[in-house]
Parts: sequence; structure tokens; C-alpha cells
Amino acid sequence: MSLLTSPADSNSLDIRLLVLDIDGTIAGKSNTIREPVKQAIRQAQAKGIQVAIATGRMYCSALRFHQDVGSTLPILAYQGAWIQDPASGTLHHHLPVSRHTAEQLLDYFESEALRSLLSVHFYINDQLYVRQITPETQLYAQRANIQPIPVGDLRKVLNSEPTKILALSDDKDVIDQLLGNLRQQYTPAELYLTKSVATFFEATHPAVNKGEAVRYLAEELLGLNRQNVMVIGDNFNDVEMLEYAGLGIAMGNAPLDVQKVAEWVAPSVEEDGVAVAIEAFIL
Repeated sequence: MSLLTSPADSNSLDIRLLVLDIDGTIAGKSNTIREPVKQAIRQAQAKGIQVAIATGRMYCSALRFHQDVGSTLPILAYQGAWIQDPASGTLHHHLPVSRHTAEQLLDYFESEALRSLLSVHFYINDQLYVRQITPETQLYAQRANIQPIPVGDLRKVLNSEPTKILALSDDKDVIDQLLGNLRQQYTPAELYLTKSVATFFEATHPAVNKGEAVRYLAEELLGLNRQNVMVIGDNFNDVEMLEYAGLGIAMGNAPLDVQKVAEWVAPSVEEDGVAVAIEAFIL
């Protein structure tokens, strides 16, 4: 994509849907949405723009952000593997990882070289199951405002298919190596593999990514096209939606490789970059 040098370059777009990532985009260190960002979102909605949340988070963890931005649309949770409308309770879309693949990944994570380095999370029916509650899991659970369920052997919960599988490590190199190794073992037609932050490795069904989820919301549920869509995100799991949207905006705190995919780069999350982007392109 070519970078827009100014908002005037986007005049050919007819933005009717704004899709926002949560962590690193509308929520920074405080884990809340700051007032200038809320105000900008409300002003966009007053102009008739619909607003949706697209996140790697669990549905239950994304709910308060959905409420904070006053969205009336379904939440695109788990990178889009789970698309649910909070108002009606309708689950529009759910694509889990197959049981067989989940078992293979677990065998790999529990190999001698990795077992002590990783906390493994299985997300089943919008609940988080873990082998044990590690310090990394504790921090994650506090930020997500959820209660993990320790089960010892994670194979015990695999009578149901996981919506998402996540491996955490404090060591970013371990996560990079994990991603590299597993991308050699699984093709994109077998598994979608990504990082949502530098210390989170994530695996979902191969047809799942935020770009596909935003396309489904825009085209199949709302009858819009990509030229009507503006998205804002900050990490590698946002790349597909940045590529899909008529206007893809990366945050200033995004890795450079993510910024390169975007058409415009906003200030960082701590500088209320979403408010700046909304002001520039919608208001």
C-alpha cells in the first residue's frame, strides 16, 4: 500500500464503518480507553459511522470495550474466530481449531525443550483453560479480567475444540522461534499463526484472521464494501485487516513491518492516536 501523505488523499473513500483493535490501539498501559479517544469515537458515531471491535481477546474480555465505545455491532473476538452480537446473543460465526491439531500443538509445546519456557492457554466456549496458573497467566488474566481454569493435563478438555490456542513466554526470542518453527510445519491452509504482542504466540483455524472477520462484518452483515471501511490496529494480527480496508491505519507504537502495510500511521496509543486518526479522516 502507498502511504497517504495527507487526509485529503483519502477523499475518494466513503467511510461508513470504523473497526478498532483493543490492546495497543484504543487501550494502552492503563487497560482503559482514554477520554479523548472516547469523545472522537462518539463524534464519529454522531456522523453516522458504525464502530466495531476486532481483537485477539476473548469475547467476554472484549465486552467492556464494546460497551465503552457504544458499539451496536457484533464483536470480532479471537482474531475473528468468534463473532457474536452482544445485543441479541447471536453467535454469527465460530471457527475452532481441530482437536487433532490442538493435540499436535500441545505435544510440541510440552516437549522437553519448551515445556518450562511456555504457559499454554486453550480457549474453549469462551473460557480459558491452563495447565497451571503461572505468573504470566496471572498477569494476562488480570489484564483480561477473566478467571483461568487450571486443569493439569490440557488433554482433559479436548473433548471440545478450542477457539484459539495461545503460548506465552517472557522471552520474545522463544516466541519468534516458535512462530518460525511452526510456520515450517503448518501451511496457511492448515493453521493461522500470528503474534498479537511480542510475547504471545497465537494459533487459530486457517480461515480465521481479522481481515476475513472485517470483510464478513462489512460485506455479509452490513452490505458495505471495503472502500467503506477504516481500520486501526497496532500489531501483526492486524495486518490482514489493514490490507483489506479501504483505509488501514497503524498506530505509532506498531512494529515497523506493520506500519509498512498501513496507508497512514497515527501517533501512539499513549498519545491518543485513534482520536488523531478519527479527527483526520472522519471528522
